[in-house]
Amino acid sequence: MIGLFDRLSRPFLHALDPEDAHGLAIRMLKIAPLPPAASDDKRLASRVFGLNFKNPVGIAAGFDKNAEVPDALLRLGFGFVEIGTVTPLPQAGNPRPRLFRLDADSGVINRLGFNSQGADAVLARLAARANAGGIVGVNIGANKDAPDRVADYVRLIERFAPVASYVTINISSPNTPGLRNLQQAAVLDDLLARVVDARERVTRNAGPTPVLLKIAPDLSLADLDDVVGIARARRVDAMIVGNTTVGRPASLRETAIAKETGGLSGRPLLLLANRMLAETYVRVEDAFPLIGAGGIDSGESALEKIRAGASLIQVYSGLVFRGLALIGEIKAALVAALETERQDKLKEFIGADAAAMTAEPWPN
Repeated sequence: MIGLFDRLSRPFLHALDPEDAHGLAIRMLKIAPLPPAASDDKRLASRVFGLNFKNPVGIAAGFDKNAEVPDALLRLGFGFVEIGTVTPLPQAGNPRPRLFRLDADSGVINRLGFNSQGADAVLARLAARANAGGIVGVNIGANKDAPDRVADYVRLIERFAPVASYVTINISSPNTPGLRNLQQAAVLDDLLARVVDARERVTRNAGPTPVLLKIAPDLSLADLDDVVGIARARRVDAMIVGNTTVGRPASLRETAIAKETGGLSGRPLLLLANRMLAETYVRVEDAFPLIGAGGIDSGESALEKIRAGASLIQVYSGLVFRGLALIGEIKAALVAALETERQDKLKEFIGADAAAMTAEPWPN
């Protein structure tokens, strides 16, 4: 059923404007009679930042921004779903067009700008599915015109901790002016101190809620040193490496579309994202786990991400070009790697290539 749904819908969706196609995909998932996901190979299961994942393949924030279809996504076979980015108040985001496909490069540029229905609408949906099971994280961000952006994050932690499997602090989108400045050392330290304090205040009623930090792949290594040091000192539960890049690799073939402003994702991001993941892994020194995102569009690239240091992985743009079959392909490739290497758990692969990757020339 899922394969048929994918084969019938993907060519049609790809013919539409990218944002219209995304909206239609959400509506289709609301009504599609999807059966429960097939059981995963037990060797793909892991316990990461206190949560039990059936498999390591998640869908990144940006697809289900308003928590409209998390359970449908879980039925498609994802091990976890991250909804959002959610802002405290509704906001429209940037003017359209703001989403562009680079077909020849299997890449996507977006400058959506945290378009969100707001916390109230998302909270109501998550509360309604509170007993449905599955790991559903919430990615949170500040409103564009917020006078105190740190206060926005604190407010959202307090609101979503009771209904979220985990909460991700998104300070790495390039599409909200000034947001990436929150990655600067002094500001980040204050942000994480206040966010973690808020999490601790609500723990009695909400239970322990892991707090994750999502960073940009465009950080300098000196800034990465600061970010990791602060994350370790403030005891975040994990980091996601990383968000979209404002860079444009020289290898891009869709040169006209590449001139569009926004964050680049998909296959062109893979090398940079993997390098930043490896650099982060060697700095974290097992203080907390990492989620690898950026450029995964095959089983091979998923395994590369794990060997660069990821305990879990997230996909999104790869689905645009590969379809839902990518989910099963990744899981099958990971199981095959376990059998080839005669290993029982993926943890044996985590970070295996990280040190070697940090010695390679910087990706262009």
